[in-house]
Amino acid sequence: MKAYIFPGQGAQFVGMGKDLYEKSEQARVLFEQANEILGFRITDLMFEGTDEDLKQTNVTQPAIFLHSVILARVMGDDFKPEMAAGHSLGEFSALVACKSLLFEDGLRLVAARANAMQKACMLQSSTMAAIIGLDDFTVEDICQRISDVVVPANYNCPGQLVVSGTIAGVDKACEELTAAGAKRALKLNVGGAFHSPLMEAARVELEHAIVNTEIKAPMCPVYQNIDAKPYTDPAMIKHNLIAQLTGPVRWTQTVKHMLEDGATSFTEVGPGSVLQGLVKKVDRHIPTESAVIQ
Repeated sequence: MKAYIFPGQGAQFVGMGKDLYEKSEQARVLFEQANEILGFRITDLMFEGTDEDLKQTNVTQPAIFLHSVILARVMGDDFKPEMAAGHSLGEFSALVACKSLLFEDGLRLVAARANAMQKACMLQSSTMAAIIGLDDFTVEDICQRISDVVVPANYNCPGQLVVSGTIAGVDKACEELTAAGAKRALKLNVGGAFHSPLMEAARVELEHAIVNTEIKAPMCPVYQNIDAKPYTDPAMIKHNLIAQLTGPVRWTQTVKHMLEDGATSFTEVGPGSVLQGLVKKVDRHIPTESAVIQ
């Protein structure tokens, strides 16, 4: 079974999507529609902006979403997923690509999500850190014992887990996890504590937008971040999307479940190849590739 996977924040690069815009009339129409919906020319920032431009959350998230969704659309009949998943933001891309969400509705939700997260970051100083070389249980156990807010946020692959919380909480976790044998505990250059309880204000804001957006059954099961399980029921998809902002991204578990359910190859749709690397850490023999337009 062919599995299609969609990247999240961090996969952006200057020039992303330009080839799509130049090669495909269909892509041009969608990019211009996006410029109109967003109220600014995101294409200018994607194609010719700076790294700094692309690092702004209100640009990064729609840019990655657009690259992924438009690439899937332009692939036409070559895009035939039997299962799909997205990492964090990529879950929205997966749902649009699999026809659960309309393109314009997905883009509006992604823009609302980015703005809500940006606002939540301003409420309290917070951060994230990548923990390399420890098992999940040890990281979970140590985080639980720290009095400040710090939680596992991204289960990226075996031996790589990102924690998220207050600056004091993350600093304490890094110290204790290093003492427990982590090879590295590296603080990340991010705006705040994504996928943690500190995103509660963003979750509340986004919940209203998601509840009022039509979501249909996707063309194939979409494995959602919150519990790494496949969903086709629109009500459950909405519920899981709302929970996603304050809950962890269970990517390791998602890939394992997809493999257990019969995935024979993984195609990454969007900028970069980060997810292919994470899939290989779960099963180094599984074929992976980047989506391309003919």
